[in-house]
Amino acid sequence: MSKEPGVYVDLTVDEGPSGWFTQKENRYAAAIMALVALGSVWALLQDTRWVYLLVYVWFGLAYGMFLQYGRFCMASAVRDLFAVGVPRMAVGIMIAVCLYSLVAATVQVSGFNAFHPHPLGWHIIIGGLIFGFGIIFTGGCATGSLYKAGEGNLGSVLVIISISFSQAIFVVLGGWFDKFAPASWTTSALDKGMPEELSVTQGWFDLFTAGYVWDLKGSTLAAMLGVSNPIVASYLINSLLVTILPAIVIVVLLYAFYYRKGHVRREKIEQPVLKDHIRGIWSMVTSSKNTAIAGIGLGAFAGLHVWVTGILRDHYGIFNFGEMLADMGHKAGLSIQDTVFDPGYWYITTQEAQWGAWVMETMGMDMRDNIFFGLDNGVPNPLINAPGFMSIGIILGAAVLALLRREFKIKVPSMETVVFALVGGLLMGIGARVAMGCNIGAYFATVSNGDPSGWLFLLGMVAGGYVGVKLFNLWISWRVSRSDDFAL
Repeated sequence: MSKEPGVYVDLTVDEGPSGWFTQKENRYAAAIMALVALGSVWALLQDTRWVYLLVYVWFGLAYGMFLQYGRFCMASAVRDLFAVGVPRMAVGIMIAVCLYSLVAATVQVSGFNAFHPHPLGWHIIIGGLIFGFGIIFTGGCATGSLYKAGEGNLGSVLVIISISFSQAIFVVLGGWFDKFAPASWTTSALDKGMPEELSVTQGWFDLFTAGYVWDLKGSTLAAMLGVSNPIVASYLINSLLVTILPAIVIVVLLYAFYYRKGHVRREKIEQPVLKDHIRGIWSMVTSSKNTAIAGIGLGAFAGLHVWVTGILRDHYGIFNFGEMLADMGHKAGLSIQDTVFDPGYWYITTQEAQWGAWVMETMGMDMRDNIFFGLDNGVPNPLINAPGFMSIGIILGAAVLALLRREFKIKVPSMETVVFALVGGLLMGIGARVAMGCNIGAYFATVSNGDPSGWLFLLGMVAGGYVGVKLFNLWISWRVSRSDDFAL
């Protein structure tokens, strides 16, 4: 794939005198880590309970490093697959999902699991379609945009801004937009006796949430089947059946449709047999060491994150970080239930929606007369937003590794890239809200914890990405033809 249009400002420098710390990039990377470490110590000196927030920070750093190391991005996976027929990134994602599922199963058996299954419904596929279409034009998924921002890509910064504000605006829209809500949603929402502070009849998303999503059921496959034995439920049902076997099937299909012909041709195999195909699948899996290592690292750390958060919740006797913030005297940004968004595992987009809402609320807008912010997630100050710091950690972790690998470059986007970033980010934000999650929260973390609804999101995202690739290619062809006409 060729680079996106834009202006590159190369900040790399000559190595100069020998020695690790004499090189500017290394000093910048060390300075970032030192600032995070000093900030962590300062926070703990104020109150040791800030360790809960710091867990998000440091896991964010680890995610950012692995993402940057493997160039790990679902937008790249979809685009590379449909545009140039390269399955490398898609295979890496399957590796990460499988390993995460094994670690998540261990966490489930330990009893410290913070995961909550997603409600199963049509909204997941529709949201995935919108989200998948958007990522093709931004050049990065939710996590990909974060790590690319850490590499100095200003276009990705615009994507993050667009995602943040599009979500915040989308969940508070009313007026003519309410016409999209069926009467049954309004009836169901009102029957639930919502608090007076919330105008559930004045917002499409509130009606969608209370009148539709809350009437759905979410469950892991083991719970659906009524399996009570924790080992059987976690390892055999949720991990093996929901995650590993489907991932293996996907890897085999990727080999059959995108890798087999090239492998047979390269190895000069005239009549391939089963062992030749097995060798080919292994070659495909190991074709990019960096992607495979990143997948292993992301899977392991994502599972460990769930376990550590669960232990801290048990230690402090809390269900949600909002309880701790209230006890510490930070109630200003909490919901009416004294809660904030606190997934307990790797998750993206909701914290960005809170960033956008916080800016808008600071400007005088009422952002909490709704279910999303007012009842559930709150609008905390970014300085005490734990998942928000995870996203910041991803940016900083990617920046550290990009500096160390001499891959940090300030990339100033062209006007075309700015438009794609803003529009694509808008679609990603809307898709994430409709699906109640993004490529991480609605797919990666979901299927890895035994919730089959994540495969529906992947199906929608891949379909949306396929359409996006086709339209993007048409746009490129049209632009090239225009250039040729002008050249004549």
